[in-house]
Amino acid sequence: MRDMPELPEVETTVRGLAPFLEGQRLTAVTTFRPDLRRPFPVDLAQRLTGATVTGLSRRAKYGIVSTDRDDHMIFHLGMSGRWRTEGGEAGKHDHLLLETGAGHRLFLHDPRRFGSVDLVAGDPLASFAAFVTLGPEPLSDDFNAAHLARTFAARRAPIKAMLLDQTVVAGLGNIYVCEALNMARISPLTAAADVPKAKLKALVPAIKTVLAAAIAAGGSTLRDFLSPEGDLGYFAKDWRVYGREGERCECGGTVARVVQGGRSTFHCPECQR
Repeated sequence: MRDMPELPEVETTVRGLAPFLEGQRLTAVTTFRPDLRRPFPVDLAQRLTGATVTGLSRRAKYGIVSTDRDDHMIFHLGMSGRWRTEGGEAGKHDHLLLETGAGHRLFLHDPRRFGSVDLVAGDPLASFAAFVTLGPEPLSDDFNAAHLARTFAARRAPIKAMLLDQTVVAGLGNIYVCEALNMARISPLTAAADVPKAKLKALVPAIKTVLAAAIAAGGSTLRDFLSPEGDLGYFAKDWRVYGREGERCECGGTVARVVQGGRSTFHCPECQR
């Protein structure tokens, strides 16, 4: 599977980091190379060393580490990134180290280096460029059928493509969109504007249910993704359609695979219309 960590994997990561970082003073911040997908902030170590972590949060597929200096380190796991919390020495693919007053050594591990680390001051939701145009969080009350109906009006793009548009809803990715569309019995090929309002009302809780279940299971294991503790995500065993081409859907139909926008879409032509 080539899909990157999605919202549940990032949420799992943030929750896994909290016991190691929340309330802790950062005694050292070390980078082992100048860049990932783009350069590390040049003043990252200067601004974070000595700061106390006041909270961890997530926006879309980004994790946020906030400090008492009103600086916020924003990380993206890219295709293969994860945080290692077991300590030890830096390995070949460990590119950033956070050390705490409690003796924890946390490494950002990213073999393919498609991840990123940014540092912003003030409210990150307002000051980080990637957040400004994002749609509502799918687990929030702002994400509802009325929002989708307004956004989809007159849009001829397939509904799957619209749900992957981060300006429509933040954080959804290929796996969980495929899963939610199957749960709501909506074809991923249908033009967004043609999806009946009744099905949109079914889609919203389907998305929330799928994401909540994936978070509870620790996400899905994709390529190199592991939780900070080194655990596999187990939601993959509950996939309804994703990665199951040729297998039986719960309705009795056969799961099919098509390519949309260069990415695999898994669906059941029998029950998703």
